[in-house]
Amino acid sequence: MRMELIQPFINAADAVFAESLQAPTKIVDLEMDEDAYRRKDVAALIAIKGDIEGRVILDLSPEVAVKVASVLASTKVETSEQVVKETVCEMANMVIGNSVTLLNDQSFHFKVFSPEIHVDEKGLAGSVDMEALVICIEMPCGNIYLNIAMHYLHRRRQERKEAPALD
Repeated sequence: MRMELIQPFINAADAVFAESLQAPTKIVDLEMDEDAYRRKDVAALIAIKGDIEGRVILDLSPEVAVKVASVLASTKVETSEQVVKETVCEMANMVIGNSVTLLNDQSFHFKVFSPEIHVDEKGLAGSVDMEALVICIEMPCGNIYLNIAMHYLHRRRQERKEAPALD
């Protein structure tokens, strides 16, 4: 995994969470994972296609989502499935928005798809050319998980060109 593809997401998450939630952030766990992603609670998935490809998953508990929504709204927000899903997607959008700016500055061309609620309990496995980095960010409102799996598309194309043809 290339850190120049991952670091913008880590930096953006740290900045977005610290600024929008007005609280300190701390990365308490970081691991590489080739196994299938196991959703922890409510997760938003954002796909990226182009010069670089992959996906980012933002995952947090309903309780944390309601606390985040309350901070963002500057008032106590009642718990509902809709509020939880909208909060998770909004936080994912904010992180991706900041990440895209950093990646565009590196001259990458790609398309970012809208966040979708990831409902499968298990899925989205990493692969030999695309490990996933799983980060747990500790905040006063609770833990937020970020799962990032990115790779260069041109490397895969080059590998295909170099592979021997099957007869």
